[in-house]
Amino acid sequence: MTVSNTSRYCEEKIVIAVSGPPGSGKSTLAKLLAKELRLRYVSSGALFRKLAKERGMSLLEFTKLAEKDYSIDRMIDNEARKEAMKGCVVVDGHIAGWILKDLAHIKVYLYAPKEVRASRIAARDGKTLEDALREVVERERSESKRFKEIYGIDVSDLTVFDVCINTATYGIEETLRIALEAVKEATRKKLKDRAPKQG
Repeated sequence: MTVSNTSRYCEEKIVIAVSGPPGSGKSTLAKLLAKELRLRYVSSGALFRKLAKERGMSLLEFTKLAEKDYSIDRMIDNEARKEAMKGCVVVDGHIAGWILKDLAHIKVYLYAPKEVRASRIAARDGKTLEDALREVVERERSESKRFKEIYGIDVSDLTVFDVCINTATYGIEETLRIALEAVKEATRKKLKDRAPKQG
């Protein structure tokens, strides 16, 4: 007898979108969700960083290039949609919840005060707090403008999300627990909606 490594969530082709501004903890949460639920993990931000590195540009320089060349964001977001269409995946990205709103079973938004997020980025990337804060402010300004112009997305409108979590208030274990409960409930609803009606 072969034991399947596939989870119930993967069999149901569950799609989870995790969004939030830089430093909010979306990649950390998305990776933990993927591991816990045995789903694939796709990071739009990792693809953006990889493209910047391939071009020999800093993240800020590549962000400025993306302001002029909308094909960069479109390509990254199309990749995220392709992966979501396959199911069995957690996708993280600044606008994953918006661009996957018709595909994701659960959309989670993470946030924290700008200073907290800049402190996390400084520690992660070995930057000064001042440089990280400047980067956060510039990236958010750029992304807000680009996503509005490209997709008509207002990043301050969070009504598309099922759950919003302040990661400055809740630690990673608590954030994971809240997100897992939301995923379990969304899965129950999906299965219930699909069940034949008795009557």
